Amino acid sequence: MSSTQQPSPSKTGEQPGTGRPASPPMPEPTGMDLAQRKAEALIEALPWIQRFAGTTMVIKYGGNAMVNDGLRRAFAEDIVFLRHAGINPVVVHGGGPQINAMLDKLGIESEFRGGLRVTTPQAMDVVRMVLTGQVQRDLIGLINSHGPYAVGLSGEDGATLQAVRAGTTVDGIEVDLGLVGEVTAVRTDQIDNLLAAQMIPVLSTVAPEVGADGEPTGAVLNVNADTAAAALAAALGASKLVILTDVEGLYAAWPDKSSLISSLTNDELRRMLPSLVSGMIPKMRACLAAVDAGVSRAHIVDGRQPHSMLLEVFTTAGVGTQVVPGKDEK
Repeated sequence: MSSTQQPSPSKTGEQPGTGRPASPPMPEPTGMDLAQRKAEALIEALPWIQRFAGTTMVIKYGGNAMVNDGLRRAFAEDIVFLRHAGINPVVVHGGGPQINAMLDKLGIESEFRGGLRVTTPQAMDVVRMVLTGQVQRDLIGLINSHGPYAVGLSGEDGATLQAVRAGTTVDGIEVDLGLVGEVTAVRTDQIDNLLAAQMIPVLSTVAPEVGADGEPTGAVLNVNADTAAAALAAALGASKLVILTDVEGLYAAWPDKSSLISSLTNDELRRMLPSLVSGMIPKMRACLAAVDAGVSRAHIVDGRQPHSMLLEVFTTAGVGTQVVPGKDEK
């Protein structure tokens, strides 16, 4: 036998060269095995369905789940599943990748300061067009392929969102970001009416600007979808805020993936915020704001995995990071 030739399995059923019995091959799962696993998954979900039936969940749709066709379809299926499980899903979406693509196509340069896009009036026209005319319509079409459930609206409709201009600080200097806003008030009338009619609201995050007197100025602002979702969850008294992103969750010591945090309190998160990497700060601030405002749970979920949202909501293990109230707030 050459040195590269592998020994043949023993005819006596021994592992070659060991004298020990060979392990029998694992049998292929039968149709009944697969059906049993599905039944077990449904039974595991039952107490969670019972707990959350009749409540409202706000889901922020973004990241890879927004640009991958398979993940987009899976997300729409998850939202319809929630609806049929007796839960009231409200979807909030941004559209950064699609906005970037359209600005490039039109030859409009994007300027970023402190990691945030400066939104000129010309860029704002593109933001409104892409969010309400492209991203939202695509998502509504996917949801409504399962039935007439989804209805689109923007923060402008019925002044659902109201915002003031928000700048940022770079190297200690205040920077003007143009038509970028921070949500200061939420009106839930339109969404309440849609939920009462058993529809699924899908909200794009642009908002009318209000002045110091609370009156509209006539301008429209681009607002961060994470913070808008948190404000909406608080205003609706949601049972959960779920934010889809492109990481598994929050890490205690990034990039050490073994340091993934499955659950922490809002007080623990507050202490961690200054040390977080910049990309996670807006999402974790949104989770913190929601829980501080009375939302029972806020979750960061890996949107790169199909149906990860359902695993986080309806299984005991979960797959992401949840933020819960501190002991004195429960």
